[in-house]
Amino acid sequence: MATVLKDILHETGLMPDASLPLCVAISCGVLVFYCVTGGIIASVYTDLFQGLIMMVAAVLVFYSAVTAVPGGFHEMSQTIRDDNAAAIGPFGTLGILGCLSWYFLFGLGISGQPHVVSKLMMNKRVEDARHILPLSILGYGVSALLWISIGMVMRTLVLQGNHPPLEHEDLAAPQFLQHYAHPLLSGVVTAGLLAAIMSTADSFLNIGSAAVIHDIPRSILGRPLRRELLGARVATVAIATVAALFALYTGDLVALLGAFGWGTFAAALVPAVAIGLNWKRATSLAVNSAIIAGLAINFGIKLFDIQMPYRLDGGAVALLVSLILFFGISLMSRPPKIAPDVAEVMDL
Repeated sequence: MATVLKDILHETGLMPDASLPLCVAISCGVLVFYCVTGGIIASVYTDLFQGLIMMVAAVLVFYSAVTAVPGGFHEMSQTIRDDNAAAIGPFGTLGILGCLSWYFLFGLGISGQPHVVSKLMMNKRVEDARHILPLSILGYGVSALLWISIGMVMRTLVLQGNHPPLEHEDLAAPQFLQHYAHPLLSGVVTAGLLAAIMSTADSFLNIGSAAVIHDIPRSILGRPLRRELLGARVATVAIATVAALFALYTGDLVALLGAFGWGTFAAALVPAVAIGLNWKRATSLAVNSAIIAGLAINFGIKLFDIQMPYRLDGGAVALLVSLILFFGISLMSRPPKIAPDVAEVMDL
């Protein structure tokens, strides 16, 4: 959010000297206000509208990207291939195993993302879940046109010398919208982008504050805290501050930070939530072991900058180890006793 804001302030001349830390502070302030006053319901409503906006904008941006380079995608592919043939191949410069590890992480890991799980559990009717998969595929498929086209056209323009080299890869989308898209389209896409960022961040902040103020005290103390609403607001500010500082000073690309967070949740929660709540053989020891191992491995790889062989993603490795421990410990342990009402729900 701060990266986009910084580029907008610079290009429009409103605050050309605005620093990234200042933009982080502004973004965090707006986000926390939005989260504290709107809660998870605000996230649900903005999800709907920003999703529709992004789908329409994606098609228009795709058209703008095709026309930004004479010759369209054929010329883009040729230019990128001449510079680096692997970059235009099916597995890119990452390699087969590296790409498959990302596919494994994102394909299976989505079932362990707390903001997705929470919103699925908010459905009024269970049967609504059957419509979510095709709608999600359609939405992601159309929205992907935006990022694929922008990535290809900006790389092509830089390689052809028609655009100065980017100071940072995260500037590809803002730079394209500022220089090669219609101003109205640029404004719509930027607004949709900021709405998407705020919606997702709002979900995580609400879930995080609920865990800190409600879930953890109940599991440890056996009772909720007093004045939970006030505590949740304080926790929201604290979590947002820590997250902003982590994002600002870690030095990673925004996409890699997102992938790290995704991998952390996937490794910790896929065995516990996606499988554990649907498999009667799962044991609490296996779930706890998988969560602890997944978190330890993912954070260990990140903090100590451990390089995985074949450029495998660290989150995928953590998820794989977590799954192995979960299944292994569950199968070696005694089958747990399940209450009849719980077993009946699992049979559904």
